Amino acid sequence: MVEKLTRRKEWRDGKSDKFVPLESLDLNKIKTVDDMVRAMSKTAFAARSLGEAADVLEKMVRDEDCFVVLTLSGAMTVAKMGLVVCDMIDRGMVHAVVSTGALMAHGFIESTGMTHFKYEMGQMNDRELYLKGYDRVYDTLELEKNLDDAETIIMKLLDKWDRKEPLCSWKFNRLLGEYLMSTKGRGVLKSALQNGVPVFVPAFTDSEFGLDVGMYNIKQRMKKKSEITFNPLYDLDKLREIIGSQKKVGIFTIGGGVPRNWAQQIGPYMDIIENKLGKNAGGGFVRYHYGVRICPEPVHWGGLSGCTYSEGVAWGKFVPKEEGGMWAEVLEDATVAWPLIVKAVMERLEKTPPLQKNIVKPKM
Repeated sequence: MVEKLTRRKEWRDGKSDKFVPLESLDLNKIKTVDDMVRAMSKTAFAARSLGEAADVLEKMVRDEDCFVVLTLSGAMTVAKMGLVVCDMIDRGMVHAVVSTGALMAHGFIESTGMTHFKYEMGQMNDRELYLKGYDRVYDTLELEKNLDDAETIIMKLLDKWDRKEPLCSWKFNRLLGEYLMSTKGRGVLKSALQNGVPVFVPAFTDSEFGLDVGMYNIKQRMKKKSEITFNPLYDLDKLREIIGSQKKVGIFTIGGGVPRNWAQQIGPYMDIIENKLGKNAGGGFVRYHYGVRICPEPVHWGGLSGCTYSEGVAWGKFVPKEEGGMWAEVLEDATVAWPLIVKAVMERLEKTPPLQKNIVKPKM
């Protein structure tokens, strides 16, 4: 029976009930990005969640047994966040990437030396943009010519693909990474190949890449030549193989959508396999131990992008906090929060390098 609420009987001091005291943000004491982020973690609202997210990411990276999956949605590469992904890969913060195809396509364009442009609202209306070959992504422009030039590269790469081997997204992205090895500068798929990090695009046909492969097969059909077989289940099997080999897994998510859910559902998938097909079928009981999510989507819309990690516990996707699970959720534009979090952790790792990881590296 719930005790009836009465008038207050005592005034507690906060500390005796283990509440953590807040601290004012003193900019005079801030010398580095890490100083700022640590100070923000002792304040409130989005600043505190951002600071706490950096702490969780650091824990993930320093945990020798933790394999980290990065999931990406939104126009992050056309928004010039691609080198943040490169830094996370190059510094061993993440070991597999799950992304939208559009994000990887824009990133590939950038990596080959092509340019995106700033757009100011009202500078040119959308009808005129279309007629002149500009594709608008909010306040940035992708050139239709860029997409055509990237398509030319992809067509030549597909010509060399062995028709006996079915294609899937991580193999396709590996192929592009191999091409980028001959180019100058950095790029997401280049860093991924160099570090043995597979890049999955579960909704492959929902992208310029998917359209390019589709058009390639149409051309082959018209010439009465052999087509390329694309099998997305090969991606699912690859992720299952990778995750099933690890002692512990963590996830770092930008946005939500298909990449987030596809990566998160691997736990329930493996559990179902074991329960219905037996222990030798390649299943197992796997849940994410760590999680960081940066997305402004509120939970009350009911969509996957906004759903909490606590809700994921109900699906068997995450380890509950009561069992040691650790996560942080930042309701903020990723282009603001993400670089700050990653840079802060980079500075921490430079001061005190992490121990060697004991993870099982994916076979590329």
